Amino acid sequence: MQTGKPLTPKLSDEVPWSESLTAYDKAHFTIYMRFLDAAADEASYEEMARLILGIDPQREPMRARNAARSHLDRANWMVTTGYKKLFAG
Repeated sequence: MQTGKPLTPKLSDEVPWSESLTAYDKAHFTIYMRFLDAAADEASYEEMARLILGIDPQREPMRARNAARSHLDRANWMVTTGYKKLFAG
């Protein structure tokens, strides 16, 4: 029997926003990096939602787009501002 934290932290449709690092940011850092990689490859929001978040954009187009946008926005914040707080000590 396994105890402790789940292997995959729960994803929210809307990233909790703060001007400082959050527990959500720390738990989903890898997800943010996947979003940045997908954006660099010019993936669509629909592709990101399906492949990274597991949201079917055919069934839930607005949810897929909004969730992908929210995570990509936060990922961009992490690489422009948040990283300073991550490594501040």
